[in-house]
Amino acid sequence: MLFIVMHKATEATENMKPDQTIIARMGRLIGEAQANGTFHNAAGLMPSKYRVRLTLQGGKVTRTDGITPNQNELVKGFTMLKVRSLDEAVEWATRLAEATGDTTIDVGPVVEPWDLGLMAKPANAPLHVLATPRADDASEAGTPASPTAKANLAALVESMKDAGVYLAQESLGPTSRGARLRTSRGKHTWTDGPFAESKELIAGFTILKLGSLAEAKAWADRYADILGDIEVDVREVVTGSP
Repeated sequence: MLFIVMHKATEATENMKPDQTIIARMGRLIGEAQANGTFHNAAGLMPSKYRVRLTLQGGKVTRTDGITPNQNELVKGFTMLKVRSLDEAVEWATRLAEATGDTTIDVGPVVEPWDLGLMAKPANAPLHVLATPRADDASEAGTPASPTAKANLAALVESMKDAGVYLAQESLGPTSRGARLRTSRGKHTWTDGPFAESKELIAGFTILKLGSLAEAKAWADRYADILGDIEVDVREVVTGSP
């Protein structure tokens, strides 16, 4: 089974103040997962001021540059793209919204090694971007997308692949099959799903191949011990498009 461990934004992540000790410890944890074959994917997101929110309502798309913290909802999946600019990513995300109907999608650049001071930025480096659609009543109920929406999304993914921008796409199971961890002063408090909308924006994630939710929660405990006071959601990753 695949599980996603998503940590939420903090003052440190919003101000891009990377702690080299945390980076090193997280690198060792991810390296362990890579070595034992449980690692599937991972990414961090740039602060909210670099992100864009697209809202499609009644066929009209509204773009908001810069996402205000404490105004975020649950996500139901993500699409990762490799593009030349944020505007190009927004164009693809707009098509993603139009393929699924009324929705809200957040679009944000991924944190790269040079953003953390780990290496020099290569010349002509592509922009990696994450598009995260908002969960709704249907996704929280586990209701599959309609045949029309599935066909539209499949056609769009093929267009993304033809354009060379597609990297990955995952859909998340409802929160009723997940859990939420809050860590404060080293104390871990778990809440089993379903859980309410989060006030914190997603700051990053790791996807792991594990045998059960209990294993994913145990890994998330280690993850949170590195990050400190944090909120972390653990969700199932399911087949299909977000």
